[in-house]
Amino acid sequence: MNNQAIGIFDSGFGGLTVVKELRKVLPKENLIYFGDTARIPYGTKSKETIIKYSKQNIRFLMRHHVKAIVVACNTASALAVPEVADLFDIPMVGVVEPGAKGAVRESEKGKIGVIGTTGTVRSGAYQEAIRRMLPEAEIESIPCPLFVQIVEEGWQDTEIARLTAEKYLTEMKAAKVDTMVMGCTHYPILETTLRRVMGKEVRLVNPAKETALAVQAQLASQGLLADRTDAAEYRFFVSDDPEKFRETGSRIVSLPMIHVKKISIENY
Repeated sequence: MNNQAIGIFDSGFGGLTVVKELRKVLPKENLIYFGDTARIPYGTKSKETIIKYSKQNIRFLMRHHVKAIVVACNTASALAVPEVADLFDIPMVGVVEPGAKGAVRESEKGKIGVIGTTGTVRSGAYQEAIRRMLPEAEIESIPCPLFVQIVEEGWQDTEIARLTAEKYLTEMKAAKVDTMVMGCTHYPILETTLRRVMGKEVRLVNPAKETALAVQAQLASQGLLADRTDAAEYRFFVSDDPEKFRETGSRIVSLPMIHVKKISIENY
């Protein structure tokens, strides 16, 4: 048993989809979230920059004595986690491995699509993880960088979102995938639009859900699950524009965000 908080970070709002799922499966856990809103997007930046940012984010969260780190960003999970996990003495869970596992489980024909940021898709992390579990998989991978900006602007249910999705996913539809991984934690916020474009026969995999289950399993295996009778506490930190984060984030997690504080992440 361990009642310390779980630390979570992402480049912006997207990782709140992981917070939403963690609250469902681990309602007793305190959560501390950092959204690096001053430096979004991560998906277009170099590996070296992503590693630097991830180290700073982890150090910030560890200052709050968290018991585990959830890297709720596909780009950071793909590019930074393999490089930094061994540098910190703390359990660390990314979103790529759980998302790949979910795709393999859901796919009936082994025809799997992956959408993500440019950095995530170019890294090949999803492709590699899927093929480790299903060597014969046929994988179609497409970067969809504008989706992050669409979500950050709150345009997920607009005609702009639909037209952008139609443009990006033309080749994905032609590949006749039976399963598609929403390989950026911003993308589940676009799920309604993505379902409309891809059709109901294509199964959409939400790595946020898979990651929450992976965190639950890891904490249980290490005896780190919380056991409290009082209500869990949720604290949110950002590197820029806390008011916008509070307004948009509250809708994503269906939770009034009382504690949102701006910090200088470069100090970590």
